[in-house]
Amino acid sequence: MHFSAGQDQLATVAEVKGRSLWDDARRRLLANKAAVVSMIILALIAVLALFAPWLSPHAYDEIYWERIQMPPDFANQHWFGTDGNGRDLFVRTLYGARVSLMVGILATSVSLLIGVSYGAIAGFFGGRVDNIMMRFVDIMYSLPFMFFV
Repeated sequence: MHFSAGQDQLATVAEVKGRSLWDDARRRLLANKAAVVSMIILALIAVLALFAPWLSPHAYDEIYWERIQMPPDFANQHWFGTDGNGRDLFVRTLYGARVSLMVGILATSVSLLIGVSYGAIAGFFGGRVDNIMMRFVDIMYSLPFMFFV
């Protein structure tokens, strides 16, 4: 026996929506609590470093001779205290975060440029050039990482 559905029954069937790879990746990332907390902390550090000149209550190079090695004090706005030279540690931490983020972004950009260029050359020419380039990479991987740092 053969059964067929009428047009009105076919119209009530719900359309199935597929999930993209980006949706799957986003769901997996947001399900990982450690990754979410790490992203929030990194974003907070980046925002604090970006707005360091406006958030810092003291100048970066200002020296307080009367407050050398002072412990954290909220009344004088030395939230992390001062160092042995009388400089505010909170301000120096904010500006240090700026430098660290700039170095990280620059190093990542240079690595990306070198890697993409190297891979594009190997992919474009292929064959013998690709094999020679791959052997060079194998030699680089066989050496301790400290030689490259």
